[in-house]
Amino acid sequence: MRKFSVIAFILFLPLLLLALIQLSDSLNDPGVTVYNYTKKADRNTKPSVDHTKFDILNEPFADAHAVTAACLSCHNNRHEEIMETSHWRWQRNELLNGRKKAALGKKNILNNFCIGVSGSEATCTRCHIGYGYADKDFDFEEPTNIDCLVCHDKTGSYKKGRGNGGYPDPSVNLNYVSTHVGSPGRDNCGVCHFWGGGGNNVKHGDLEIALLECSRDVDVHMAIEGEDMSCVDCHVTEKHQMAGKLYALSSENTSRVTCDQCHTNKPHQDKILDDHNLRVACQTCHIPFYAKVNDTKMYWDWSSAGELDENGHPFHTPDVDGNHKYMSIKGTFVWANNVIPEYYWFNGIADHQLITDKIDTIPVQMNTLDGSYRDKGKYQKSHQPSKIWPVKVHRGKQIYDPVNMTLIQPKLWDKEEGKGAYWVDFDWNAASETGMAYLGLPYSGEYDFVETEMYWPLSHMVSPAEHSLKCIDCHTRNNSRLENLTDFYLPGRDNNMKIEASGITLIFLAFIGVMVHLICRIIYRKRCPLNQKLEGGNE
Repeated sequence: MRKFSVIAFILFLPLLLLALIQLSDSLNDPGVTVYNYTKKADRNTKPSVDHTKFDILNEPFADAHAVTAACLSCHNNRHEEIMETSHWRWQRNELLNGRKKAALGKKNILNNFCIGVSGSEATCTRCHIGYGYADKDFDFEEPTNIDCLVCHDKTGSYKKGRGNGGYPDPSVNLNYVSTHVGSPGRDNCGVCHFWGGGGNNVKHGDLEIALLECSRDVDVHMAIEGEDMSCVDCHVTEKHQMAGKLYALSSENTSRVTCDQCHTNKPHQDKILDDHNLRVACQTCHIPFYAKVNDTKMYWDWSSAGELDENGHPFHTPDVDGNHKYMSIKGTFVWANNVIPEYYWFNGIADHQLITDKIDTIPVQMNTLDGSYRDKGKYQKSHQPSKIWPVKVHRGKQIYDPVNMTLIQPKLWDKEEGKGAYWVDFDWNAASETGMAYLGLPYSGEYDFVETEMYWPLSHMVSPAEHSLKCIDCHTRNNSRLENLTDFYLPGRDNNMKIEASGITLIFLAFIGVMVHLICRIIYRKRCPLNQKLEGGNE
């Protein structure tokens, strides 16, 4: 019996040592270590300049352009930096995956939310950092067209007017706002990025007003009781060029914000977990749900738009949570919260369905995230292999030309009736004809509606470590988070008879080897010189 105890101890000794090592690591864990970041306790939040002291900012302004002129009189040549940014140009030259370079951006890319800005610039440009962007003839080279206040206002009172080409609402006190400016905060960025698509959290699913004052359960980085980080803490900015990519508009794996710029690529003090980072994005485990507070839009059906009430007026119907379930001007919506992401391989390269591209797949892929398990090593397309990413997929049904087999950019907005704007005239044919003519593109005179899909990689609403995914969430045969990624073998999830038979065979052979060794020791123990010596000594 003692021999069996000794054998069992020898077999389980490595497991015991491993457990002790891991326990020691956890006891000595110094906490999260970050680099290239100034912690909240060490920040200097006191403004370096008191703008209320500048006479030029206290004099009456003739208009918003005069505010910019006053800003540039001190911050000279800053307009040259701003005019090189995609925030200003609403486009950048990027290489489409497998195709040539193209000027891509909010100016011309279509989506499956409000479709696109062309023909409706006067209202859509409330989210542009300029004044007077009312149509495609906007002057991008005029410095005083820049709106400094929308990004630098610290009063919370600045806002753009509706249908006003990006000009401030008449209620804004330009002197008050211009004398109370500073570095952009979450509210400055959020006024556009939280409200894209026509409402709070409509588009992204992980960017919404709840982040302005949230707890650690919603986002560990922006939590008020935590680091209370601003967008620019991660989206590092140099000469007004902000790091980061939105793959609803971008296509190249450049200038991206990554977790390892602060946390490194080995943040866990655990080799097994750190090795996951080779093929699994940090966000995959640390963003187990999105739309944690307010709902996000998951489906938008334009084909049902156009119903009017008994008086011939547009209407909207809310759901039980107060979200728009139906709007005459936009159609039918489906919302959700605490959504489990879908998971895709992604290498930072994307493609887009341009308005000039022929439709060759249904659902139409409005943007395509490139990547696969085989995208590694010599097959690698970018400077890093593909990783598994959490993604919001927004699905919809939108207008297209069934003869030309292209998507349609309808004219949606106008102040007046009779100009072809769908939200005013409710005539899809007139809206299509007007919108496509505005772009100088053909329209056959026929329209229909087609299913579409759009992909939004998630990076916000990061959960505390204790709420991140556990091994069993993926490595399981039932309801694995990664059940749709079938191009690789995942232990615990997949049933590969060859691999499992090989493993069982090795275990069986190892057991036979141990038993044979044990039997030989028992049979031949009398012949062992050491045993004979010990037994002779006992006599």
